[in-house]
Amino acid sequence: MAEKANILDEQAIDRALTRIAHEIIERNKGIDECILVGIKTRGAFLAKRLALKIEQFEGKKIRSGELDITLYRDDLVLKNDNKEPLVQQVDIEHDVTDMKVVLVDDVLYTGRTVRAAMDAVMDLGRPASVQLAVLVDRGHRELPIRPDYVGKNIPTSSGERVVVSVEETDGKNSVSIHSI
Repeated sequence: MAEKANILDEQAIDRALTRIAHEIIERNKGIDECILVGIKTRGAFLAKRLALKIEQFEGKKIRSGELDITLYRDDLVLKNDNKEPLVQQVDIEHDVTDMKVVLVDDVLYTGRTVRAAMDAVMDLGRPASVQLAVLVDRGHRELPIRPDYVGKNIPTSSGERVVVSVEETDGKNSVSIHSI
């Protein structure tokens, strides 16, 4: 996989997250009824960054958690020949019932990951609403899912891959397009 273009550097990612944090606060008239839920792996790290920014702006912490949607995927990978699913965890300490849940992910592509995340959230309770924040929207949706907050729209072809790197797992912060 060869890198075609570097789209966002560390500063651009930080600016995008700052803008998204402000938009979340504005749209929800504060954060009192909100929960940020990061979709593992990179979405969880981005949600933590958003939570820190929101806390800086609002002077109080926003409820947050993370979600591993492996069991909810329609392309579930099984861990052994017995066809047992690999069990992952949900780390949301707050009741989602009647809350505004903001799902956070790195890249929105087909919409299948977001659908799985919504199913996982619904198993925890009935939120007042579910919103979606993504760092990158690359198009090519297979499901009728649209983000509420977008860091950057990056039109791509199906022969390309958007790679989001975060300091926590990759040692750097960047978004690039690679040829498959």
